[in-house]
Amino acid sequence: MIKKYLILFFVLLLSQLKAHANFNYDANCIAAYNAILSLKINEAKALIQKEKQQNPQNGITVLLENYIDYFGLLASENKDDYERLKDNKSTRISALEDNDKNSPYYLFSQAEVYLQWGMLKGKFGDFFASGLDIKKAGNLLKENAQKYPDFILNQKSLALVNVIFGSIPASLKSVTFILGMSGNVPAGIKRLEDLRIELQKSKYSFYDDEVVFFLCNIDIDFLQNRNNYVKLESYISGMDNNSLLKVYLQGYVAAKTAHNDEAIQFFEGGPKSNQYIDLPAIDYYLGSAKLNRMDADATVSLSRYVREYKGNNYVKDTYLKLGYFYLLQNDLNKYEYYLKLVRTKGNAFNEKDQQALREANDSRPDTDLLRSRFYYDGGYYDKALNELKNKDVNSFKLFRDKIEFFYRLGRIYESTDKLNEAMVNYQKTITFGKSTKYYFAANAAVRMGKFFEEKKDFNKAAYYYNAALDMKDHEYKKSIDNEATQGLKRINK
Repeated sequence: MIKKYLILFFVLLLSQLKAHANFNYDANCIAAYNAILSLKINEAKALIQKEKQQNPQNGITVLLENYIDYFGLLASENKDDYERLKDNKSTRISALEDNDKNSPYYLFSQAEVYLQWGMLKGKFGDFFASGLDIKKAGNLLKENAQKYPDFILNQKSLALVNVIFGSIPASLKSVTFILGMSGNVPAGIKRLEDLRIELQKSKYSFYDDEVVFFLCNIDIDFLQNRNNYVKLESYISGMDNNSLLKVYLQGYVAAKTAHNDEAIQFFEGGPKSNQYIDLPAIDYYLGSAKLNRMDADATVSLSRYVREYKGNNYVKDTYLKLGYFYLLQNDLNKYEYYLKLVRTKGNAFNEKDQQALREANDSRPDTDLLRSRFYYDGGYYDKALNELKNKDVNSFKLFRDKIEFFYRLGRIYESTDKLNEAMVNYQKTITFGKSTKYYFAANAAVRMGKFFEEKKDFNKAAYYYNAALDMKDHEYKKSIDNEATQGLKRINK
């Protein structure tokens, strides 16, 4: 009899727990979400724990814990942490599936977990698994949109899926074909930009920082746009002033759009408190920006990056930058020392590290071309041109340097709106370099394709985009081919 009552008691208890399952973005959860987006992870964990004590059935805490894994792995880029944490996905999906099925957060929260892990898997090279997770996220979001068409947060993630599927590089097209994935980058970006305005007028306004984060990364990483600095910085300016993510985005956008002085100012002015998660990328981009400006202390941040960073990206590239710093100081012993580290340290998973390894195994660069390259990357176009003004193609002994000479002039002239001169030098780059392993000719062809696309001469634009795709076995092939493919998609519409 007692056993019977005990069973009844536990059944009633479980039903009560089930009945109180909910999704509630209350004050604790909003504060925790804001702390995560500011990269104050310990503060976020404390707020989540507080909410679990006060409302143990709130499914939002499960979603927030996934955000912590997501931003933590984006910051650290640590493969071991990724392997240790990736099984959290299935545990969290199970927990969310047991929550309130009548809430718009029910399918949305599951989709967010799939989407975040899909992006992380792509970052760590698990491309097929990444595609599966993002496709699952997209299906859940579409189902949720049918059930709750006015649930605005759904649109954020649907737009992001659209961008991701629309920007998958040509090298991974087999994955997209097998999974039946397709997307539209311009439509996804337009929806995110519109959503920023809509969110500010809604109860979900606290999601604005996340939308800005994705817009900045899409514009810089996917579109490789150097012309939207003012617009993107205006978006970022509305973020919390105590956010380390804000500082990172300000500096990153400035660095990638040739606003080098501003990048250094943003990075150096960021918060130094230990309440924030470690973000080694700041050291990498700060050191790179200082090298572009030829600052004497450029090695400080670059050395700290390779000393403290536990991930796989940009280690070879950073050692190469340190080597080039000393080459420009005419310290050949330290230059050779760092070239050995390029060859022996880090991995060659991404294109920048692959390129660093190639350069370390190639002939020593011409120092005038090298200074011009760094000045150009920093947006110091007059200084970049000044390094080359007394040169002609016969000033260089190596065939590689002759090609790069025309290429550097093309980039400088394009960035200073001397477009005719730019096109002349790009055409020379293509003529000299189209059969070489160097990226100069292929990228010059993409630049010419964009030039004619803007002039609405789509036949010539297609000619140059296809010319870029036809060049084989050159440096940065994946990213250059992706740019050319995206260009062809635009003009074919």
